Amino acid sequence: MTKTNQRNLFGEPLVACSVAPMTGYFRTGCCETDENDQGSHTVCAVMTEEFLQFSLAMGNDLITPRLYWNFPGLQPGDRWCLCVARWKEAYDAGVAPFVVLEATNENALRVATMQQLIEHAHKQPNNVVSKDE
Repeated sequence: MTKTNQRNLFGEPLVACSVAPMTGYFRTGCCETDENDQGSHTVCAVMTEEFLQFSLAMGNDLITPRLYWNFPGLQPGDRWCLCVARWKEAYDAGVAPFVVLEATNENALRVATMQQLIEHAHKQPNNVVSKDE
C-alpha cells in the first residue's frame, strides 16, 4: 500500500490529524500507513490524562519528550496517530481516548470495529452564530 490516496473510516480522503505536534508514522500530520508500519498508527486520538497514564503503565511513555526521535511528549488535548492495537487495548480497559473519525485511517477497522470507534467519536463544538451577524 502506498501512502497516497489513503482513506478514512468513511471511505473519504484522509484528513490531517495534527501538525502541532507533528504526528503520523511518516510525520506528515496524517495517520497514513504502509507495510513497514508494524504498529499500524492509524487511529487519530485526542489524548486524555487517563489514557496517557494507561499507556505509561503499559510500557509506552507518550508523556516524556524524546528529542532524539523528534517527539515532544504529549499532553491531554493533543491529537496523535495511535497504534490501533493500543487504542483497542485501552478500549477494552475502559480508558480509550476520543477518536477523530475523519482523520482515522480505514485500516484501523482491521482491529477495531466501526461501532467501537464511533462510540468514542470526538465531537467538536458547533460554531454558534448569533442572529445579529
